[in-house]
Amino acid sequence: MYIKTIIMEFIELAKSRYSSRKYQDKEIEEEKLLQVLEAGRIAPSAANKQPWEFIVIREKENLEKICGTYQRDWIRAAPAVIAICGDHKQAWHGSDEKDHTDIDIAIAVDHMTLAASDLGLGTCWVCAFDKELCAEILGLPEHIEPIVLLPLGYPADQGDPNRHNSQRKPLEEIVKWEKHS
Repeated sequence: MYIKTIIMEFIELAKSRYSSRKYQDKEIEEEKLLQVLEAGRIAPSAANKQPWEFIVIREKENLEKICGTYQRDWIRAAPAVIAICGDHKQAWHGSDEKDHTDIDIAIAVDHMTLAASDLGLGTCWVCAFDKELCAEILGLPEHIEPIVLLPLGYPADQGDPNRHNSQRKPLEEIVKWEKHS
């Protein structure tokens, strides 16, 4: 019964998380910010390489610069943006030389977005930004790539937790048993 309760709580948390694009004019408590960062820190990664860096931007001048790398105005309302960067030198590369940085970053960001939602904070993955300009603003060396900008704040909008019933494919359409056909 306990395990079923934990799974149900997790499913409800996952359903409650949505891409918030409106934020209240309210600072994020340091404790909550650190909990979101901790969720990313403890995320699994290929061969436990942990090829990530989290750069927290909260000062107005720096926020303005970072938000300028993305062409949508809504991001400017976020009181904080976390630039999640991948270190390609630290990442695990398989025998086929595939670089697993993006996969590892995705896992860490997913942990962070779920933690934020659990703390009453809103987030939205931003991947379509000017990475070269962002790297320049952040002073990143060549082997470290900004992969995700994660605006963070108290949401001023609401997601529909029931949207998954109509906006997600049903299991029957995406699950195959034993082989593809």
